[in-house]
Amino acid sequence: MNKTLSQTNMIKQQLRTGNIFDKKILDLYQSLPRDEYTPLSYRKFAYSDMQIPIAQQQSMLTPLEEAAILQALQLQGHETILEIGTGTGFFSSLLSNFAKRVISVDCFEEFTLQAKKTCLAHGRTNIEFITGDGHNGWVNLAPYDVIILTGGIPNLTEVLKLQLCLGGKLFAIVGNRPAMAGNLYRVDHENRWTQDLIFETDTPMLIENSHQQRFVF
Repeated sequence: MNKTLSQTNMIKQQLRTGNIFDKKILDLYQSLPRDEYTPLSYRKFAYSDMQIPIAQQQSMLTPLEEAAILQALQLQGHETILEIGTGTGFFSSLLSNFAKRVISVDCFEEFTLQAKKTCLAHGRTNIEFITGDGHNGWVNLAPYDVIILTGGIPNLTEVLKLQLCLGGKLFAIVGNRPAMAGNLYRVDHENRWTQDLIFETDTPMLIENSHQQRFVF
């Protein structure tokens, strides 16, 4: 099956049936080659409905999970986003199409280096990749309009919440495996918080490595 057909099938059978109707998101999935962000040994599964394993016992979100987060965020193009958990950089690349700036943090340098290379190859120049421990966010560059954690956390901490601008949005996968919830949190301009369930999932926890040396490039 060729790439274009695989992309079209993914959009029809996964995204549309999963209630993803935003045309900009669907068009991006048709144009952005997900397989080129996928580890070589799993490229034939790049458009499948699965969490593709990557190094360090981590995994990519499914296409529907990625798209559901994007649709729920309703990005306007002016946002500065903090993404915790770079992985292959595919979700970073998706986000960068809808935001002004993406700051992506991962504790594994092999992820941030390769993601930067791949994203630049696809013309994504508004992403800054940082190697470091981001499980509590990235205070140095706070505050952010949007914060996204692509790996699981036991609960949402005050440290993370304090890094979000008033009026901002935060997506986090909260709970313990196998019962985890992908929640979208919003804070209004009077510091009142609300949350909505976007999907239920089972995904690897974010790695905490507070002794990891930090690099900015």
